[in-house]
Amino acid sequence: MAEEALVAIGLTLKLALVTTAILLVAGTPLAWWLAHTRSRLKSAVGALVAMPIVLPPTVLGFYLLVAMGPEGPVGRLTSALGLGLLPFTFAGLVVASVFYSLPFVVQPIQNAFEAIGDRPREVAATLRASPLDTFLSVVLPLARPGYLTATVMGFAHTVGEFGVVLMIGGNIPGETRVVSVQIFDHVEALEYGQAHWLSAAMVGFCFFALLALYVLNPTGARRRIPLRVFEGAPDGARRR
Repeated sequence: MAEEALVAIGLTLKLALVTTAILLVAGTPLAWWLAHTRSRLKSAVGALVAMPIVLPPTVLGFYLLVAMGPEGPVGRLTSALGLGLLPFTFAGLVVASVFYSLPFVVQPIQNAFEAIGDRPREVAATLRASPLDTFLSVVLPLARPGYLTATVMGFAHTVGEFGVVLMIGGNIPGETRVVSVQIFDHVEALEYGQAHWLSAAMVGFCFFALLALYVLNPTGARRRIPLRVFEGAPDGARRR
């Protein structure tokens, strides 16, 4: 495999790892709020979180590009902070990927929190457990299938990005050229052999990612892929 393809694969894996890690940390409080709030804003916030599922990636990428540009609010803020502009940088790719993969991480965790219900937390409160201790010792173990689904789906979805990364990152070798863009380059140059290699690698990766999800979380994955891949509720909690 050519060196440029290996560089693209390494950059893609790096982008997926960073994006998934950020989403697991930042998505947890958002998922918790969506699972427990009675605010009238819940439906609006839930719709905003789910929008990347149905929104064309180029549309999302365009508005992110405008927002991060020199005249956009994010661009002005990063320039004022001395960080420069984010478009056509790896940091810009990470920001765009976080928005694009947001529902694939938040929704499984939210569904897991909702399935747990209030009873385990009420029992922990009667034992004088602090809210943090209850979350770490009771909620997180029960929500583990949801986190597993969120991790696999968030990582795999980021690896397969094309429209958003092309709009925000362009096609800079070693900086923003990920696997999907590399395949596009090969096809444009009629290099179908190289495109086949990378495409086959992507097919294999997606298969093994979903296989891992089915093996490690069989009951959670069986009923949710592909129609409801976003749910990852603990079965024990569902029975309660």
